[in-house]
Amino acid sequence: MDPMTATPPIARKIPTERMHHGDTFIDEYEWLRAKESAEVVDHLKAENAYTEAITSGQEQLRQDIFNEIKNRTQETDLSVPARKKGWWYYTRTEEGRQYSIHCRTAATDTGNVTRDWTPPEVVPGQPVEGEQIMLDGNVEAEGKPFFSLGGLAVTEDGTLLAYAQDNAGDERFTLRIKDLRTGNLLADEIPNVFYGLEFSPDGTQVFYTVVDDSWRPYQVKSHTLGTPAEADTVIYEEDDVAMWTGFDISADRTQLIIGIGCSEYSEYRVLDLTTPRAELLTLIPREEKVLYEADPLTIDGRRHYLLTHNRDAKNSMVSLVSEDQFQRPLAEQEWTTIIKHDDAVRVHGVAVTQSHVMVSVRKDTTLRVQILPLAGLGGGGQPEPIEPSFDEELYTCNLSNAEFESPIIRLSYSSFFTPPRVYDYMLVSGELALRKETEVRGGYRSEDYVATREWATAQDGTLIPLSVLRRRELIQDGSNPAVIYAYGSYEISMDPGFSISRLSLLDRGIIFVVAHIRGGGEMGRTWYEAGKKLTKKNTFTDFIDSTSHLVSSGWADPQRVAAMGGSAGGLLMGAVTNLAPEKYRAVVAQVPFVDALTTILDPELPLSALEWEEWGNPITDAEVYQYMKDYTPYENVRAAAYPRIAAVTSFNDTRVLYVEPAKWVAKLRDTTTGPEPIVLKTEMDGGHGGASGRYEQWKDVAWDYAFAADSLGATAVLSRSTSSAG
Repeated sequence: MDPMTATPPIARKIPTERMHHGDTFIDEYEWLRAKESAEVVDHLKAENAYTEAITSGQEQLRQDIFNEIKNRTQETDLSVPARKKGWWYYTRTEEGRQYSIHCRTAATDTGNVTRDWTPPEVVPGQPVEGEQIMLDGNVEAEGKPFFSLGGLAVTEDGTLLAYAQDNAGDERFTLRIKDLRTGNLLADEIPNVFYGLEFSPDGTQVFYTVVDDSWRPYQVKSHTLGTPAEADTVIYEEDDVAMWTGFDISADRTQLIIGIGCSEYSEYRVLDLTTPRAELLTLIPREEKVLYEADPLTIDGRRHYLLTHNRDAKNSMVSLVSEDQFQRPLAEQEWTTIIKHDDAVRVHGVAVTQSHVMVSVRKDTTLRVQILPLAGLGGGGQPEPIEPSFDEELYTCNLSNAEFESPIIRLSYSSFFTPPRVYDYMLVSGELALRKETEVRGGYRSEDYVATREWATAQDGTLIPLSVLRRRELIQDGSNPAVIYAYGSYEISMDPGFSISRLSLLDRGIIFVVAHIRGGGEMGRTWYEAGKKLTKKNTFTDFIDSTSHLVSSGWADPQRVAAMGGSAGGLLMGAVTNLAPEKYRAVVAQVPFVDALTTILDPELPLSALEWEEWGNPITDAEVYQYMKDYTPYENVRAAAYPRIAAVTSFNDTRVLYVEPAKWVAKLRDTTTGPEPIVLKTEMDGGHGGASGRYEQWKDVAWDYAFAADSLGATAVLSRSTSSAG
């Protein structure tokens, strides 16, 4: 098909009435929801053929970007081994192979704490002494259209491995158990499990979660090894369709901790695994409307809980509560403050070892870790938390591992231009040991790039933080092409992080801007609440105001700005394109939630009921219905000259169904008054994250980036670039 003569497929119009709160909406493309229909499948294939024709001129650019990603990536690589009991666990990748290989090697105990907890030296491409391959993703994926792991767990004694794999992309996993002494699979096989697996401390049971028909995790179950799956025990079942259920095992391996919650309040139930026939204990019941997390720890032989909670603390705080207090009414319980509330600091959660507490906080938009000794916790002599410091302004520091008995904790560190680092922090001495910095090949030099913080002014005067990423030599002369990216929902923050693929845009002279708009979590809980439910429109206008700042500040040519976002960020793409189509040369909407109102109005659809805490409930609330109808992209497509748009989706996505972008594209194409092409690309074998396998994912990224770069006329690599280096 010649791009000059290619004609888009025309979706038939079959009017369907949707009536709510006295309002009737005529939906002409709802028939595309019939996934099993041959006509629907043929239509999606025709859309793919049209997309291929329209973008055929980008094929070389896609190949170039793919090669740049590949040439910069250390394909044969290893993670830093992490110790658990008598083993060092790690993953490695090999050049030419799509999936990770999960391995371990035996640890030794010499009595020298530093030596025993220093990971073994591992060198990419060289065999690791005593290596045991537990699970090779490449072998598991052989002959299957899709492969993804939903969890891995090893028994305390290191003899058994439980793992869950998905071969369709629909996030329904099959749980299997492997004897690591023999390499043989046990007869146990459990279909249709969800993310998360844990063995009981004695290794006789596996705990897992199950989703209901609307894709909501609602059951925690226990499987006893050697028994049929049908006999598995339901430990807990949650019937409220607006609540999400998950579980964990406490750090000291004595309790099963079941968390039930939504974005506004939660409930924890705990099961003592050391006491036969123990019953679930409820900590703070949901009726109290407290949003909290609970982490057990033992102090002076008595069980306590560290609660990270929002009780009289919008940004959350940490309190210490003895277990016996939960038998009393909430108002009468005695809580001891460990980390007090601060309007400028968002507290995200804690982790415990046998000697210390680690607290994850967000301060000045930056995620960081603070550390407190257990000794003196909650007393008058409690010291101030220690915070490992780094020399960059914009960075992300996460706790990545904290084994209960370990004298060290592991931190992951990244910034926009510092490749991921792994540090071990010595809890007693405070020493920070760099264990690894991810190698970036191809002559990458961080000094060739700059990341700065700027502030855009919103319509209501609110200052919106922007992260502006560029090649160092670019200046504010109003001539640069730019890509602006955001998410802006669920209190999720777009934290500084290194991206090998993003270098391909920067090296073509494109300014890349991350807009930290309301609805995200970068500026604390208030920032999130100012961009959800009946304030959701702030998310969209913040993005447009960020775009205006990008142009008025001289960073971007107003005719050369592309917008990009995925999932709820895809809803953002649809909304801003309706509101200000003239501001964007191109839009890439990845798995976009563009028909949100139709979806949320149907509680039978996957995850719909869980969305009420984010957007409001349009089924019962006429005000929410009208507010959402005013902004949801599909309903608000209008006669306007839309920019060129690429909607990218997956046929088997269970979170944002393919039908949303399919309907949106059909309506956009029928309504636009402009000449720009609007295309739909559907991955027929993938899930919410696209295709499986790293090379396929690189191809997906290269496709999206090539679409944006080509639209901006920014296809040539700048001189002095790292891109062309081998």
